[in-house]
Amino acid sequence: MLKVYGDIVSGNCYKVKLLLALLDIEHEWLHVDIMRGEAHKPAFLALNPNGKVPTVVLEDGRTLCESNAILHYFAEGSCFLPQDRFLHAKVLQWQFFEQYSHEPYIAVARFIAKYLGLPEDRREDYLAKQAGGHKALEVMEKQLAQTPYLVGDTYTIADISLYGYTHVAHEGGFDLQHYPAITAWLARVKSEPRHVTIEQFL
Repeated sequence: MLKVYGDIVSGNCYKVKLLLALLDIEHEWLHVDIMRGEAHKPAFLALNPNGKVPTVVLEDGRTLCESNAILHYFAEGSCFLPQDRFLHAKVLQWQFFEQYSHEPYIAVARFIAKYLGLPEDRREDYLAKQAGGHKALEVMEKQLAQTPYLVGDTYTIADISLYGYTHVAHEGGFDLQHYPAITAWLARVKSEPRHVTIEQFL
């Protein structure tokens, strides 16, 4: 059976779990406790030398890492990845945005607050992430004020990628009440058939 190594509280891992649920793909979920260093043990490093989750082991034993690459693999041929060349590129555009302009701020602020408990020696780093996080949210807000989903009228893996950490952005100190279009989008994503939440797996 397909195996997914991950920590469900991680937005990157959750978005893989979400897509697999939406596509009704059976899999075995293997918890990796990143705070106890399990991702850096030899057995895990043999699967992913970068020592990060999520990591997928396919039925034939091949491995796949990096959450957005995993989303592309499973979304291929489904309604979650447009066949149109331009729209496909727009999905990639948003996923690159997520990794370079969104996650480094929103996910890191959340990690410092939720995983580490906002220790005093990380408070300055936490506060430094706020401006960049709000800038990313403003970009999303502008798009979602024009279209129901990030790539137009259709729910795609671009939305899944950004939903992963945006829907828990408040855990990193970001008040989403200031972003009505994002708030409406979060509700649309949550209302999709087969949607699952992080809390269902805790």
